[in-house]
Amino acid sequence: MRLDFIRSLYERPGPYASVYVGALTARERAAQWTSLRDELERAGCAASEALQEEVLSPGPGRAVFAADGEVVLSEPLSDVPHPMAAFGPLPLVTPMLMRRGESVPHLRVIIDHAGADVAVYGNGSPRTTTVQAEEWPLQKTAQGGWSQRRYEKTVEETWEKNAVAVAQEVDEQVRRIGAQLVLVAGEPQSRSMLCDHLGTRSADRLQMVEHGHRNGTGAFEQDAESALDSWLDDHRAKLVERHGEQGGPSGVAAVARALREGRAQAVLMPGELARTVWIGEGATQLSPDAGELRTWGVEQPVAERADSALVRAAAMTDAEVWFTDQVPDVAAVLRY
Repeated sequence: MRLDFIRSLYERPGPYASVYVGALTARERAAQWTSLRDELERAGCAASEALQEEVLSPGPGRAVFAADGEVVLSEPLSDVPHPMAAFGPLPLVTPMLMRRGESVPHLRVIIDHAGADVAVYGNGSPRTTTVQAEEWPLQKTAQGGWSQRRYEKTVEETWEKNAVAVAQEVDEQVRRIGAQLVLVAGEPQSRSMLCDHLGTRSADRLQMVEHGHRNGTGAFEQDAESALDSWLDDHRAKLVERHGEQGGPSGVAAVARALREGRAQAVLMPGELARTVWIGEGATQLSPDAGELRTWGVEQPVAERADSALVRAAAMTDAEVWFTDQVPDVAAVLRY
């Protein structure tokens, strides 16, 4: 997954309070917060009023990260298996990333002769727009007579104009969010027209979905989720395969070096890595050896969890993070 949405966490200094709470009643959450607040205080963090308000706010479970008394990020989570609180130099984001799942920027398009509904899944909440260039005429008729053929041609031109307008919108959104996948359902002839007018980048990411029409999208959403799951499984498998073909870096020290050199395209993690490493203020200043950091000019290396340090380095070097049980230790897929 891309880590753009957590980059703000590393643009301000810590230490960070990281709190995970489940979807509970107000009374249950208050009791849970009392225990978590005590845990933070034992770790040396005086919980702020802003952090308390965010944790106690109604709604789904959430992961909340605060620094210097201010909430920097609050991410809703559908699955928080157990409450936890931590206080350290870096935010503890790995549990959130594992439960949030990979976020794939993509489009969901349902098209017919009148236009299309285009849902954009980038950073933040999905956004849906309706695209239509021409409103009339849309339907062919069996009126007969000398004008029948001319009328049918006009109808087909209207369909074509709408398909062109949809293709332009899709191309723009693919460019804007860096979409990895374009899922398309709807009227077969309109889908074919759309394919004829898409740019190369969009066409390369196109996948047809069997079910779906603009007046009812339940089946389409199910098919879209299945298509996304399949894409994620394939992409993850390809990354693991590339790592093997490259003989890529494995282990914290080697992956940290690849991140430091800007050569890591993706970091593959088998899960949480609670082992200790040493970090400096710089995003890529991390090593299992505190002495190595001192040779780089870090006067006082700080102990931190390996997963927290690696995620920070990945986020700030534009590398992705993927969780997979197909690697025995943290590994990196190289850009070159």
